[in-house]
Amino acid sequence: MTDDTITGWLAGRLPDDWFTEAPEVTVDRDEILVVGRLAAPETGGDEAAAGRIARFRDETRDKRMAIAREAEHRYGRKVAWGARCGDTAKTFTSLSVPVMTRLRQPERRVLDTLVDAGVARSRSDALAWAVRLVGKHTEEWLEQLRDAMADVERVRAAGPPG
Repeated sequence: MTDDTITGWLAGRLPDDWFTEAPEVTVDRDEILVVGRLAAPETGGDEAAAGRIARFRDETRDKRMAIAREAEHRYGRKVAWGARCGDTAKTFTSLSVPVMTRLRQPERRVLDTLVDAGVARSRSDALAWAVRLVGKHTEEWLEQLRDAMADVERVRAAGPPG
């Protein structure tokens, strides 16, 4: 199952009047995140945008949950939702998944320094902070890697049956 398969199904399933453009769909092993852009209010700035996102969240809750249940059954992943309006973005629900890792002392010392300095509350928070920082500074490279993996998947799918 590819990200395109899930994105395509959602494109057909989501109401046409929810978003001003196709939603951004991000898929990993555990979760499908659907974030759509809402029409920006003409006045009111960030507060009006936050209000519009809150209204969308409230008014679409039942329908979003029904679509999420269908997608979860179909794809075996939880579904999270979010919206963007102007420069304001809000994710409504999202999984926080534990990830087991083994770190040697130098890596643990990095995490402990972040905790001791008050940058993070725990080693877990410090690791999440470090992953976000790496992702922010290497997004272009990560995107190239994701594209290459998608190309490999397409070639694999087009090959002879196993």
